[in-house]
Formats: sequence, C-alpha cells, structure tokens
Amino acid sequence: MSKSDLKLSIDLAPAVPLWKLAPTKDKDGGPVSDLLMIIPKLKSRPEQYIKDTLANIEFALKQYNNDILFANLDMKLNTLWVSFRAVPGVYVDIVSTLKINVPEAVLVGDSHSRLHKD
Repeated sequence: MSKSDLKLSIDLAPAVPLWKLAPTKDKDGGPVSDLLMIIPKLKSRPEQYIKDTLANIEFALKQYNNDILFANLDMKLNTLWVSFRAVPGVYVDIVSTLKINVPEAVLVGDSHSRLHKD
C-alpha cells in the first residue's frame, strides 16, 4: 500500500478476481499473509455511514502502511480483504485495530465471538 490515500473507485465492469490482484510475495520476495473480514449489511447502510466506515478502515490501515501491501473492500459482498507482509504479530495488530475502528467487522474464521458470549 503506498503512502497516498486509499482511493475509492466505482467500476461497472466485471470485477477482477482477487487471486489476480492480491500479491503473493512482498517486494523483496518475502511471504505475504492475508485476512478477510465481513462488514455485515454495509452496502445497505446510509451513504454517510458507508463514508464514515471507509474513513475508519483507511485510518486503521494507514497505521500499518509499511506492512500492508493490498486492501480491497468489496461492497457487493460486504468484505474487506487485506494482504500484508508476514511479520510476527502484525496479523493480530491489524485485526485489533480494524475491530477498534470498525466494531461491526467480523474476522472470517474467528470462532471466539461464537464460543465466548461476552
């Protein structure tokens, strides 16, 4: 992810599959990790709510500018895909920061919320 702002684009053409877009190695040939989060009902929310959510995601991801390589928010599926350098501890840090800034986001594959009713 470059140091510039995240860009929101609307394209009416068919989407390019993530496997073609998301990097599999960092610029030095190192490993890449990925995470997928669902933001329930995001596309059906009011426009201002969506804009605020996008700003919160951008704020959270910018804190890891040196580690994040790719981010994709799919409004049709209400999903956020993030690819980042495979650095010990960064996975938990990114997920925690996203959850703090977008509390309704749910990590795909996370069973904690179902197992532990807080």
